[in-house]
Amino acid sequence: MNPDPPVPVLLDPEVDAVTAGGDLRPLHLRPRYLYVVFVGGVLGTLARWCAGELLGGGGSWPWATLLVNLVGAFCLGLLLEALLRRAPDRGWPRLARLHFGTGFLGSFTTMSALATEAVLLADRSQWWAAGGYLAVSLLGGVALAWCGVLLGSRLAEESA
Repeated sequence: MNPDPPVPVLLDPEVDAVTAGGDLRPLHLRPRYLYVVFVGGVLGTLARWCAGELLGGGGSWPWATLLVNLVGAFCLGLLLEALLRRAPDRGWPRLARLHFGTGFLGSFTTMSALATEAVLLADRSQWWAAGGYLAVSLLGGVALAWCGVLLGSRLAEESA
């Protein structure tokens, strides 16, 4: 006697074989999701470029990259927590996560510029500036991501 049918085991958390009608391809191989991430990435890159133009070089300290990365960390924490608490990762919440989180914020923030600018500061023997820049970026990013998570949690509770 077998009382319960077997529960399907998903090998990859990004694969939704049950809800996609048997489509076992991961999300990164589905054109619909690729398009959503691509459009978000283009818009995020444009937003970062605009931020850089508005903030300028800022002298020897890379303010534009620092501000963009800190804002991006906060927004990503807020977005993911709000989506997670609102609904399962299917339908529009998945599209919002991929478009705004992976696409827009993924290209809006820039870890490569952070690393390059820290190395450039160190190459000019500005060791304290390079260390301070890395510390403020990393610690500030974690702190602001946490603040975004707290705000996202509170907003989801208030709307429920």
